[in-house]
Amino acid sequence: MVRIDELPQFLNLLYGDMKFVGPRPERPHFVAQLAQQIPLYDLRHTVRPGLTGWAQVRFAYAATLGDTKEKLEYDLFYIKNASFWLDLMILFRTIKIVLFRRGAR
Repeated sequence: MVRIDELPQFLNLLYGDMKFVGPRPERPHFVAQLAQQIPLYDLRHTVRPGLTGWAQVRFAYAATLGDTKEKLEYDLFYIKNASFWLDLMILFRTIKIVLFRRGAR
């Protein structure tokens, strides 16, 4: 199911500001804080953000700083290994998560 809070991100996809696959954008008021607390955090901004990403299909919601560090590892893995096939695998897993309602824990 699509939630109404996803609509702005879908519009950003249509405008070309986002891709289907890439690191999910973080809320702006947290970015500066996280960049100060987590080494290499800014590297996730070297690619366009995505509606779904490797971190989203491999890790649950990040509720703590430790979780955010772990999700960053997945984002950096994606950035380093980005390819058509990895994007396709992420899209396939995203569709499975949506269809079987395994997301939004």
